[in-house]
Amino acid sequence: MGESLGIGLLGIGVVGGGVLDALRTNAQAYESRCGRKLQLRAAAVRNVAARSSLADSGLALTADPEEVATRDDVDIVVELIGGESPAAECIEAALSAGKSVVTANKEVMAKRGPALLALAESRGVELRYEASVGGGIPIIGVLQRDLQANDVSSVRAIINGTTNYMITAMSRDGLSYADALSDAQRLGYAEADPASDVDGVDAAYKLAILSSLAFHATVGPEDVHREGIRLLSARDFVHARNLGYAIRMLATGRRTAGGLDLRVHPTLVPLADPMAAVEGVLNAVSVSGDLIGSVVLEGPGAGSGPTSSAVVADILDVAGRLASGQRPRLQRPMDSAPRLASLADVCVRTYLRVEVPDRAGVLAELGAVFAAEGVSIASVLQTPHPERRQSADLIITTHACQDGAIDRVLERLEDSGSVIELGVRLRIEDGRDD
Repeated sequence: MGESLGIGLLGIGVVGGGVLDALRTNAQAYESRCGRKLQLRAAAVRNVAARSSLADSGLALTADPEEVATRDDVDIVVELIGGESPAAECIEAALSAGKSVVTANKEVMAKRGPALLALAESRGVELRYEASVGGGIPIIGVLQRDLQANDVSSVRAIINGTTNYMITAMSRDGLSYADALSDAQRLGYAEADPASDVDGVDAAYKLAILSSLAFHATVGPEDVHREGIRLLSARDFVHARNLGYAIRMLATGRRTAGGLDLRVHPTLVPLADPMAAVEGVLNAVSVSGDLIGSVVLEGPGAGSGPTSSAVVADILDVAGRLASGQRPRLQRPMDSAPRLASLADVCVRTYLRVEVPDRAGVLAELGAVFAAEGVSIASVLQTPHPERRQSADLIITTHACQDGAIDRVLERLEDSGSVIELGVRLRIEDGRDD
């Protein structure tokens, strides 16, 4: 065994604490696996005094993460601060100083990943980020290595445990959105401010990372169309099930003739679809390629154990390459300006729940609006409104049409006297083009 490799931790929260425990508990096993002793040398924490016990064990503590990122005795920097800043600046400083970096930071990798990866390559060091997307699901490595022989046509994913837990509670237990959110917050699955999760921001970051790898293109979160789950009602899950579907917060990236179609939104998927069986805080990613067909990876997408597992695996891989003198893995060439499909031009089937006055002639009036925009209705179900006696819910599904046509239908309905409220619009992904 050669000289030890120094590890610097930026952040010792839930995941950082898990990484710290794993490196200490399994030190001997990890040394034999990577060929070098891994020595924790420094850590950046918010409150140094509160972590004094770590200093007593020989770990140098500081409140300045950039100090750890550039220490001479640190070879691998593990960034677990979260958020864009100062995490991105610390990663950049570490790479510039010739140190390899392991991160779980989805926001940094989604927004600045291509630039940081280029910096790492220019400095001859590694930047690993397996834990940034699927927690314990090894999807980054699969796309980088195992599926590199494939021309990937699509990526479909459930990649936010908070929304999947809430959707499961609404579907299985009949909870309202508010009650499902309260339950998720009580259990620690949702933050006090849940916007990043329920509005699809977190999933958009992750889809940008996956799409960049899958399609060898520079994709940012601003390229992803996103919609959240706030408008979902428990009755939508009942109607979906009666139609043969489950509702899932689905992140979808596809190659189309019009360019990359990148979307995050609640979606109706057939009950037979593997995604329909993914419940609770589990995550799943399905990748379709020309050689492999379709492969699905499922597992825990968050939490100390799964995320720490991915972080430590990256540390061991980097350490092994350093110990054996291997050159860093080269990044595949990427299209810096990929063509993006306009969502208005994408053809999809649609589910609509609209509240209408309970009077004669409403169906004919709505039908005329759909017909005027060339949208063919596949099914209509009328049910009593759960709260107002003088109105009804119409559950409408359409045949495949341009998404922009549905936009125009909804605009016309909103201006008409035939609709009291446009309740919810969900896209249907079932492989049908009828």
